[in-house]
Amino acid sequence: MIQANHFDVIVVGGGPAGSTAAGVLADHGRRVLVLEKERFPRYHIGESLMPFCYFPLERLGVVDELNKRGFTQKLSVQFVTQDGGKSQPFYFFQHYDHPSSTTWQVNRDEFDQMLLETAEAKGAQVEQETKVTRFLKGPGGEVVGVEAESRDGQRVAYHAAMTIDATGRDALAISKNRWRERDPKLKKVSIWTYYRGAKRDPGLDAGSTTVAYLPEKGWFWYIPLKDDIVSVGIVAERSYLYRDGRQPEEIFQRTIGENAWISDHLSEGQQFGDYWVTGEYSYRSRYCASDGLVLVGDAFAFLDPVFSSGVFFALKSGEMAADAVHAALEKGDCSSSQFDAYGERMCEGVELMRKIVYAFYDESFSFGKLIRKYPDLRPDLTDCLIGNLEKHGFEDLVRAMGDFAEMPLALDYGRRGHSEPVSA
Repeated sequence: MIQANHFDVIVVGGGPAGSTAAGVLADHGRRVLVLEKERFPRYHIGESLMPFCYFPLERLGVVDELNKRGFTQKLSVQFVTQDGGKSQPFYFFQHYDHPSSTTWQVNRDEFDQMLLETAEAKGAQVEQETKVTRFLKGPGGEVVGVEAESRDGQRVAYHAAMTIDATGRDALAISKNRWRERDPKLKKVSIWTYYRGAKRDPGLDAGSTTVAYLPEKGWFWYIPLKDDIVSVGIVAERSYLYRDGRQPEEIFQRTIGENAWISDHLSEGQQFGDYWVTGEYSYRSRYCASDGLVLVGDAFAFLDPVFSSGVFFALKSGEMAADAVHAALEKGDCSSSQFDAYGERMCEGVELMRKIVYAFYDESFSFGKLIRKYPDLRPDLTDCLIGNLEKHGFEDLVRAMGDFAEMPLALDYGRRGHSEPVSA
């Protein structure tokens, strides 16, 4: 027997994008249901927050709580050459005077649970260990809710005028409708793990995100977390990583020796836990929405881990989509066209970061070369690294990067909604 439950909005997925959307909509006075397939807290990668994550987090009212939890403070991003030479860090506080210039390196299990509990405290109903299996359709093919399997194995139908797909890389709508469009060039593989007791740089740099270069434009991330733990990962081409075998631990330990800074910083640490692997993760949905449905976070797009834009786009898209959903409900029009402006804004930000990512991976490019030739563009570059992507006037930066790297043409998908019926 399928039960019926009615809400204003159903949010499928309780990660940062879904919890943000749910919290904002609850603040709008909407009756919101969050369906999350797992039981929080749960592990997730993506620990380094861009400074402009501050603003959706401030809107949710969690900044003070973040400061209380003792997460590592992140004041800058720095880049390290293979021989261990360190760049001048991009200190956020030198660029602008605002509390957001100090951000956080978060433990995602704790961070994500905090956001989900915040949405619930604002009035959203949260059902964990509840897996959505299909979208429900109205007479015109519009999404009118979802069917889910509860923790006790029961099938439950939930109905709402709007559904938000926040299913992360599971990407329910993308998968069911074959909307996934992979980036034509970004085809990297990542392997990562954790260390206790590894070195930290002194003073202001103790919590910095470090990008340490490897041959063939591969790189390590080095993210200091609380409790003397460091998240360390490799991103590189498959051919580079798997040239001498496919065992993640062997690949990781071998590659440590290919960057002097990483080798030195890990020499005092002790690896623990699993080695994680993922690949082919750069994609975007062909559409941002359909009638009764809008996509947010990784369920809409994921670019690349290099500048920590994943959580930023999750929070930002959750906030923007929630406001667009509220406006659509106010108008009584939940058609896909109501989300074209949302898709356009999201794709503009993703495309700008995509150009910087392409430049980063170009053999002829370095940030040092760029700033030495165009020192006046350092503020624009820093704006991109902190997430201030809605500021206008990045044309000069893109042209300057084009002196050293081939800039990609903008992709023509993701900007508009889909007006045809979607798959269940």
